[in-house]
Amino acid sequence: MADFFHGPDRAAFEAYARATLRQMPAAFQENLRDVVLKIEEFATAEQLASVGLDDKWHLSGLYEGRPLTHKSVWESGSMPPIISLFRQPLLAEMHQTGVSLEAIVRHVVVHEAGHHFGFSDEEMHALERRVR
Repeated sequence: MADFFHGPDRAAFEAYARATLRQMPAAFQENLRDVVLKIEEFATAEQLASVGLDDKWHLSGLYEGRPLTHKSVWESGSMPPIISLFRQPLLAEMHQTGVSLEAIVRHVVVHEAGHHFGFSDEEMHALERRVR
């Protein structure tokens, strides 16, 4: 695999990701307000290990935090949840599949947001259909 893919910069990725979040149903947007969005070139070794991967090209996005379904109203003082998008694996996927970067970013953002809500894969797919 190539060491580096050229393409849209981090600002473009963030714009696509934020557009996806704005297209979420209003009830979801409220609960995503405090989620931090990060754009990085690749996942760190720790992030890869957290999902049982060791190849930096195999992780395009990651949710880090406690899903809302596991939080208590009494919780306080915890770090905000984070959705990370990994630019190089996403660009590689775009080049390999021919799918637009906007569509790939939308898919990953919805999937990672789904983890925030504690959704199953089936529920994430239903949410993605609503965001299009």
